[in-house]
Amino acid sequence: MLSRLAEERATGVLTRERGVLYLVEGQVVHAESPATPGLDVLLTTRGALGSDGWWEAVSEAGADRRVGRFLVDSGRLTAGALELCHLGALYDAAFFTLGPSSGPARFRYGVAHWIGPVRPVSVDAVERETLRRRDLLHRIWPEPGTDIEPLVRTGRAVDSTLPPRQRTVLDQVDGERTASDISLVLGRPGFHTLVDLRRLAAAGIVTTRSPTIASGPGSSAPDGSRTPEEAAVAPLSPVSTVVAQAAEAAQASADPDVALLRRLRDALEAL
Repeated sequence: MLSRLAEERATGVLTRERGVLYLVEGQVVHAESPATPGLDVLLTTRGALGSDGWWEAVSEAGADRRVGRFLVDSGRLTAGALELCHLGALYDAAFFTLGPSSGPARFRYGVAHWIGPVRPVSVDAVERETLRRRDLLHRIWPEPGTDIEPLVRTGRAVDSTLPPRQRTVLDQVDGERTASDISLVLGRPGFHTLVDLRRLAAAGIVTTRSPTIASGPGSSAPDGSRTPEEAAVAPLSPVSTVVAQAAEAAQASADPDVALLRRLRDALEAL
């Protein structure tokens, strides 16, 4: 659908399960997703713009769909700073919007966003960047559960060389928050948080709250999964998790599970 809309130079909003893309004459001009902070959060959390200045711009220029232009004309942001931050927010939200989804996609013609024009991006560029990011995440750690499920620490000691950025993310892992929750708390782009969490998972420092692999005869959950308390006491390492999955697959069928073997290979290469 997105490629067709680009070909017909459509203007409107594409709505999917995890976000929206705004198009003007077939180019992407804005994107939003609940999985990642919006442009307002990125600007105000990092101190580039005060919250009062943001809401003044929305109040004064939102009805005319010229909020971006107002921020620049009023001297609150330089054109370069707005463009850079807006492009980052656009690519970030587009990544989640264009992710796998079971819901339908809808397009409403003629709908425009109140931020107004900043810097249009071609559909091809958005699609290429989305695929590049998916590939990067898979190479870091092939298990996508860390992207959407509540996370816990495994109990593994944290090396003093852990980068400050990853340590900041790790400090927000409390057994309840998901990657999106952590992004919103920190006011940080969602994709950047996914990268840090997958690296922490590859290092065996974090895991999902409800692992799908049984921890042994002592597992207390009926389905064989561990409780958060058990996970903290006797965590599965990332490699042992994938190995256990491969073993279960081998027992269930004489035919090799090629996809699972590839995940095992990727997990080993990530460590």
